[in-house]
Amino acid sequence: MLVFWGGMAALVALQLWAVADESRRRLEWVFKPAAAALFIAYGAWSGAFESTYGIVLFVGLVLAAGGDVFLIPKDRRAFLAGLISFLLGHVAYGVAFWVRGVDWTWLGVAGGAAVVIGLPVLRWLWPHVEGPMRGPVIAYVLVITTMVALAAGTVGAHGNPWILVGAFGFYLSDLSVAQGRFVRQSFANRAWGLPLYFFSQLVLAGTVAS
Repeated sequence: MLVFWGGMAALVALQLWAVADESRRRLEWVFKPAAAALFIAYGAWSGAFESTYGIVLFVGLVLAAGGDVFLIPKDRRAFLAGLISFLLGHVAYGVAFWVRGVDWTWLGVAGGAAVVIGLPVLRWLWPHVEGPMRGPVIAYVLVITTMVALAAGTVGAHGNPWILVGAFGFYLSDLSVAQGRFVRQSFANRAWGLPLYFFSQLVLAGTVAS
C-alpha cells in the first residue's frame, strides 16, 4: 500500500513541477495520466472486483482518469469532455454509495448541508460562466452535491468514514478546477487542488473492499 501512496506523492510533485513553468508543461501529458493510472491500479489491487460496490466505484475511477486526460489541453471542447467524464464519474460514485446502502437520516442532513455549501459556490461561479456552459455547470453542481450526500449516507449506514473523506475531497478539488477554468488561473490554485484531487481518488480507491 505504501508503494501506491509514495508513488502518488512523487507523481503529484512532478505534476506541480511541470505546470509551474510553461516550458515544462508538456510533461503533464506524462505525469498526470501516470497518477490517474496509479489510483486505478490501487483500486484493482484493493479488491475492486470482489463486490458490486467495488465494481461500480472502479468505473468511477476510470471515468475520473478520463477526465484528467481531457483537462490537459487548454481548449473549450476538451474542457467540456473532461466535465462530462468527471460528471459521469461522480454519478458512478453516487451509485456505488447507494448500492452499498445508505442511512436516510445521514443522507438528508448531509444533503441539506451540501446545498448550503453548493448554492454560494454556484453564485460565485455564475458571473464567470459563459452562456453555453451554464447548463453543464448546474448539472455538475447538482451531481457532486448528491454524490457527497450519498457518501455521508453510506457512512451512516455501514461505517468507514474514509468514503466521506474521499468524496468531500473530490468535491473540494472541483472548486480548484472551476476557479482555474472560469475565474482565474494560478499556480497557487493548482498547488492545493492537484494534491487534494489525486489523494482523494486514492482514498476512495482504498475503500472498494469495504
